[in-house]
Amino acid sequence: MAADTLKSTTGAGGGAAAVRRLLLDNGALTALIVLVIAMSALSGDFLTTDNLLNVGVQAAVTAILAFGVTFVIVSAGIDLSVGSVAALSATVLAWSATSHGVPVVLAVVLAVATGIAAGLVNGFLIAYGKLPPFIATLAMLSVARGLSLVISEGSPIAFPDSVSHLGDTLGGWLPVPVLVMVVMGLIAAFVLGRTYIGRSMYAIGGNEEAARLSGLRVKRQKLAIYALSGVFAAAAGVVLASRLSSAQPQAADGYELDAIAAVVIGGASLAGGTGKASGTLIGALILAVLRNGLNLLSVSAFWQQVVIGVVIALAVLLDTVRRKAGATPVAAGTGGGKGRQAATYGLAAVVTVAVVGATSFLHGGASSTANPKVGLALSTLNNPFFVQIQSGAKAEAKKLGVDLTVTDAQNDASQQANQLQNFTSSGYDAIVVNPVDSDAAGPAVRAADKAEIPVVAVDRGVNKATTDTLVASDNVAGGELAARTVAEKLGGTGRIVILQGQAGTSAARERAEGFAKGLKAYPGIRVLAQQPADFDRTKGLDVMSNLLQAHPDVQGVIAANDEMALGAIKALGSKAGKSVQVVGFDGTPDGLTAVGNGTLYASVAQQPSELGRIAVDNALAALRGKKVAETVKVPVKVVTKENVAGFGG
Repeated sequence: MAADTLKSTTGAGGGAAAVRRLLLDNGALTALIVLVIAMSALSGDFLTTDNLLNVGVQAAVTAILAFGVTFVIVSAGIDLSVGSVAALSATVLAWSATSHGVPVVLAVVLAVATGIAAGLVNGFLIAYGKLPPFIATLAMLSVARGLSLVISEGSPIAFPDSVSHLGDTLGGWLPVPVLVMVVMGLIAAFVLGRTYIGRSMYAIGGNEEAARLSGLRVKRQKLAIYALSGVFAAAAGVVLASRLSSAQPQAADGYELDAIAAVVIGGASLAGGTGKASGTLIGALILAVLRNGLNLLSVSAFWQQVVIGVVIALAVLLDTVRRKAGATPVAAGTGGGKGRQAATYGLAAVVTVAVVGATSFLHGGASSTANPKVGLALSTLNNPFFVQIQSGAKAEAKKLGVDLTVTDAQNDASQQANQLQNFTSSGYDAIVVNPVDSDAAGPAVRAADKAEIPVVAVDRGVNKATTDTLVASDNVAGGELAARTVAEKLGGTGRIVILQGQAGTSAARERAEGFAKGLKAYPGIRVLAQQPADFDRTKGLDVMSNLLQAHPDVQGVIAANDEMALGAIKALGSKAGKSVQVVGFDGTPDGLTAVGNGTLYASVAQQPSELGRIAVDNALAALRGKKVAETVKVPVKVVTKENVAGFGG
């Protein structure tokens, strides 16, 4: 009777019902098609060969991570450690090959072994230690990230040239990361659909107790499942480091959330038992298309986070509607739906090409704007210093009639590489970049150089690439000034602590180098402790509070930026500016206010608004073929209570 009812319903609905069923059965694919069509209609820069290849490259690392996470989620688990394991594996490869002369092939094996070891530890804690997967992998997230920082000493490590080719292109146009993504996807599909371990994942995810009673060795299978996740994480780490030409200890931070989102968007259930590699790939492509398109449309980096969160929620909601409507996902490895699934993907491709081709005519006759298009890629907008750079750049761009697009990398070197690639593929006239890391920005800037797009670096230089000019103050010299200022205030003798910046960033390294150089001239100054507080005010408060417990007799504080200095002042309370002298860095508005009221003794001010203004000026000059200086130094200035009133910032 049920079969007859279904048959009659289908007949009554006709073609409309069939289309509805097709869309419900393929919610993620439908969402991807709608996104591609929408982005093609909204931006004439989206539908280009270079940009579509960019989307593939930008999806690659997330997709490879997500393939490994698919194994875990299908078996009703979770793995929060994949981003940190990816960074650790890449760091082990670079460290062993470059610092210790290990043959590259063996170094790659060590990187994969690192991923397997991390996965096995996760699996052991979950299967035999009875820890919840969330807790076990959360612990590994912290351990792996910490080991990456310990091994690298907080600094990026150059990647071996032979492995860095994974970030290149074949034939000058086909990106290798895309090929690696496809290969890893095929492997994941094979494991899920054609192997014993794959069938075990579905059985455990569907009903773990039933799987155990049927004779399945659940504990051993969980070890293998998490080890597989570690292998894919290691592969993703190697691909990411290859793109950046360096192993970044802070790389892939937060990528575990993107990987989980890609799996869920692709149709897998967090309750386990369902999921497939093709759905995961579609989920990763949705995230990549969304980020790429929003960048091209100049949507604020803050709003991008909101939009992506909404899309993830809508995708999961669509999956819920599909399930309630009776649509059943085709389980990997079942043969009945293979032909229909292939036909669905083929039909989707034809429809997408047809509609996208039609929308491209919307942009075919559009004339380009008369104003120069300049892209400003900032390392972060969560720091007042860089907000001021943006403000200076925007004011100058408005004055000169420049269309300025600003992106926020959120201190993620790989995200910034994606944003720079988007500027290049979209044909921007000039680019201004404030690198998250000087080495990691190199490959993307070289691509802009190849496209003959002028590039201006601001605040930090770019290594292994040509920039038209560097607009910056000297972080090392500024660090020496900060050290000298606090030492002289203390009369050449005293006990101080140093709050360092975010490990792995060039600004943190250079300012720390300046502090060390400046203090050499004052042997009476004793450094009690040096701890990172990540350029963050809250962390500055926490770290300083902890240091005060061990060193209540501290007399001075040097902070690598004003935000950490302000956090330290909060921890010091009434001691700030009286028994303890605090010196910051950057000259931000809040920092200068603290200097004025006497709680912050001094700030080494870089005049960030001037950096932004001069960077835009030089970008426009380089675009018009004018000669620009190789380096434009914006002088730093020690601002104290005596001269803060006359300082313009």
